[in-house]
Amino acid sequence: MTYCLGFLLQSGLVFASDSRTNAGVDYISSYSKMHVLAPAPDRLFVLMAAGNLGTTQAVLNRIRRDIENHGAGPSPQWSRQDDPPAGPSMLTARYLFEVADYIGRLNVMVQKEFNPNLRQAGASGEASFILGGQIAGQPHGLYMVYPQGNAIMATADTPFLQIGETKYGKPPLDYIGRPDLSLEDAARLCLVSEIVTRRSNLTVGPPFEIALVRRDEFKVGRHLKLEKEAPEIQHTMDVWARHMQEGLNKLPRFAWEQDPL
Repeated sequence: MTYCLGFLLQSGLVFASDSRTNAGVDYISSYSKMHVLAPAPDRLFVLMAAGNLGTTQAVLNRIRRDIENHGAGPSPQWSRQDDPPAGPSMLTARYLFEVADYIGRLNVMVQKEFNPNLRQAGASGEASFILGGQIAGQPHGLYMVYPQGNAIMATADTPFLQIGETKYGKPPLDYIGRPDLSLEDAARLCLVSEIVTRRSNLTVGPPFEIALVRRDEFKVGRHLKLEKEAPEIQHTMDVWARHMQEGLNKLPRFAWEQDPL
């Protein structure tokens, strides 16, 4: 399993992901779930993935192939099912939602190719993605692409999107996550979300990656990779836990505590 989240802010975008992949309790490895794609100077995309690792890698390989072969036409070595899906790609899209649709079509195409064999083995080929970025002349945005190929976008009312093991890290985001946070405060909040998820679920773990993209800059302004022993992880958790304990001590007393029998 894994845990990735993206945060849509007024000033830009923040992305966070873990790096743990497991195929049972006796096979655990690390793969980066965060991928930066800059196919042209006027656009930047960050793509994070959760689900079947083979599916996510196949989708990424096809994205890179389509970028490299843009305008060259299908290769004679490609099979019909490998042809790029119809419609805009990362290089030709004018709007971010078109890129989300393109990733959704690739995702469905890859699953359709491999799912019959995976089902026979009792496995699932499903994968989901978080796409964030900006195309020049358009606002920055954030989308979640489902295994079925459709997508939803983040809004001011719902500024963060999650994939993977989402439930444990959601409360901190629900309570204080707002689109007017600074990029740095949102990054700290995303790190807390990753750490508390790791605390409750062993299928999520470091290295943790954090990326900050400022609006209209078309580059990753800050990228942080925290290994298991990174002092920032323990210090962040210590501060968060201490303030939760202080908050617990300040909660209203029950009636029987104020007027004991």
